[in-house]
Amino acid sequence: MILLTSTLVASGCLLPVYAGDDSASLLQDALSAAPPTLRDKVTVVDWNKNVLQKGDSGYTCFPTPPQLQGTAPMCMDAAWMEWADAWMNKKPFTAKAIGISYMLAGDGGASNTDPFAEGPTADNQWIKEGPHLMIITPDKAMLDVLPTDPANGGPYVMWKGTPYAHIMVPVGSR
Repeated sequence: MILLTSTLVASGCLLPVYAGDDSASLLQDALSAAPPTLRDKVTVVDWNKNVLQKGDSGYTCFPTPPQLQGTAPMCMDAAWMEWADAWMNKKPFTAKAIGISYMLAGDGGASNTDPFAEGPTADNQWIKEGPHLMIITPDKAMLDVLPTDPANGGPYVMWKGTPYAHIMVPVGSR
């Protein structure tokens, strides 16, 4: 899960401009993160803060960041946008509501234990996840019933013990 990408927009930081600035392909990439039932209802914003599609669902989708290889688009609801701002700015975070984020195109990888890791190490449990959704909850006790092992075959908690802990729900192969 490459969350740095979405939080840069949420916090007002900008990433490099896409080569060629192909809005149609950026829109298609961003929409690949969303379930088909939401694709025509989401707002899509590129990394230069251009609105590529206006929606009314409460979800904001972002294309794969230009500095990444592969795909890592994401769609976030309002609770996740608040989470992203807190994570990016290393601020405390407590969810006020259940939040759902979609990454149905998968991602290039992240540490399962360190919210700020920038690459794999021998001890940070780097995981490249296939299609998945992510859930945040105001009730942290709900996280205690789930494993933290991404290889268990089902949902697991990422970044447990941090303010940024969330449930990862794989929905496809890695």
